[in-house]
Amino acid sequence: MKEPSSLMWFRDDLRVADNPALSAAMAAGPAVALFILDEQSPGIRPLGGAAKWWLHHGLNELRDSLAGLGVPLLLYRGAATNILPGLLATGSFNALHFNRRYGGPERAVDTAAKALAAAAGIDVHSHAGTLLHEPWTVATQGGTNFKVFTPFHNALQALPLRRALPRPHAQHAPAISLPAEELAAWDLLPVHPDWSHGLAATWVPGEAAARERLGTVLEDIAGDYAETRDRPDTDGTSRLSAALRWGHLSPVEVWEALASTLAEHPERAAGARAMMRQLAWRDFCWNLLYHHPELPTANLRAEFDAFEWAWPPTGEASGGQDAEIVRHLEAWRTGMTGFGLVDAGMRQLWETGWMHNRVRMVTASFLVKNLGIHWRVGEEWFWDTLVDADAASNPANWQWVAGCGADASPFFRVFNPLLQARKFDPRGSYIAGFAPLSPGGPIVDLMASRADALAAHARMKEGMRPDPMW
Repeated sequence: MKEPSSLMWFRDDLRVADNPALSAAMAAGPAVALFILDEQSPGIRPLGGAAKWWLHHGLNELRDSLAGLGVPLLLYRGAATNILPGLLATGSFNALHFNRRYGGPERAVDTAAKALAAAAGIDVHSHAGTLLHEPWTVATQGGTNFKVFTPFHNALQALPLRRALPRPHAQHAPAISLPAEELAAWDLLPVHPDWSHGLAATWVPGEAAARERLGTVLEDIAGDYAETRDRPDTDGTSRLSAALRWGHLSPVEVWEALASTLAEHPERAAGARAMMRQLAWRDFCWNLLYHHPELPTANLRAEFDAFEWAWPPTGEASGGQDAEIVRHLEAWRTGMTGFGLVDAGMRQLWETGWMHNRVRMVTASFLVKNLGIHWRVGEEWFWDTLVDADAASNPANWQWVAGCGADASPFFRVFNPLLQARKFDPRGSYIAGFAPLSPGGPIVDLMASRADALAAHARMKEGMRPDPMW
């Protein structure tokens, strides 16, 4: 009789080193890996086009890495609760392992998966492998979640951090004969047309490339990060956001590596601390999503429900304001606004699936404040075009810029793309690299559109005031 195996269910943790669920599964004996592309379960958000491109290549690399450890990888597409019962009923598995997820719909799927496994007499083990700390462990003294980042950051730093785990030792591959799907059959790569050439020229998805980049960051970038992080014209950021989003690296091992750099190279301390702060911000975003599952679609500050943001028409524009909204949105998406920094950022996004963080703030501010278009429209575009589109960070950061989120930027902080370019792209090399020619003039007047945004905010606040007492 064949020895039952542990089933390791991969999700957003496509790595073999410091993967608590994989290490536990392999420590118990033979292990089989599973990945389910689930875009059918209620509330699960389908991946954007750039994310699908990344996932295809990331799964290819993961399959090769697992094969070297003696762990076969099974692929399935569909609702996880439809796929798991058949797998668990084969008698091939005695345990199910996975790293916990924190979005509302994902938690519902995982709860249902635990019940299915229990009904099949299979042990279930969930692990902490995605964040620095579980969302419920970083809380105020009153037990509530933080709404402001600085106290959250202070509380997070006071908690003990788990130690990163090494790559597991190889084992003998279990003998399994289960039907599975082929990755190519999922059609994750664009074909007609193939718009992914710029992505392929910019990125190598997978754990190996992520670790190579981390080494470069520690050696050449972390020390100056505090000074260079806002300069899109230099290679001064980690560019690890996609590796963290897909779990090619864990935040714990990046934190440990930065802490070692800080201790061993005091001259790099300021930069290392600034980079560690960004890891804490990522945890903060996930903390918000855990406590507010509606984060991608609802203003955290309910008063902004009354704000006069514009929405593009659902059908054909009927003219007038609808036509202007459509024209403005298309100019923003295609990098044709007439403002060099905005256009360069949007073209960098389309060509490479990534945008420098400073420029993300500028382009987001331009959409929601100068063009007056709802932040959800921009968030959805980023979700579709970013290789690092993250279920928590993407909406949390859009809400931060829009002024309606937790720890939000004050609404009157409107990023002026001309001043931002002068300050952070002083030689104009970033703009020249992505938007050397921006035909036509600016689509809006910066000062007038800023005044319109502030007036709309004032009307919103006026509507919040109670009736005077006579």
